[in-house]
Amino acid sequence: QVQLVESGGGLVQTGGSLRLSCAVSARTFSGYTMGWFRQAPGKEREFVAAINWSGGSIYNRDSVKGRFTISRDSAKNTVYLQMNSLKPEDTAVYYCAAGGNIRIVGLSNQYAYWGQGTQVTVSS
Repeated sequence: QVQLVESGGGLVQTGGSLRLSCAVSARTFSGYTMGWFRQAPGKEREFVAAINWSGGSIYNRDSVKGRFTISRDSAKNTVYLQMNSLKPEDTAVYYCAAGGNIRIVGLSNQYAYWGQGTQVTVSS
């Protein structure tokens, strides 16, 4: 059983920063590709960033490049999403996801395990 628990969300002003954490309870954390997705009210869930099992491959959606950084700490079984220069359009519930044998990191149905989500609200 793999469980994901996100934390670090909150309310921040435009231009501010937040760091999301996702703690993973799994014996084989190193074997999973980890992803962050987000879903704003009335919109579909969208890909934000992903990192492969070794940390050697990182993927970001274009709108967050240069602002968001995904990383993982295998010793702590934790993946992070550092979010800087936040904008109101970044407001959403952010979900952590894990999966093995991911072929297309941007597709949510490739991920087998999901956290409960954490709310990020950016005020203008």
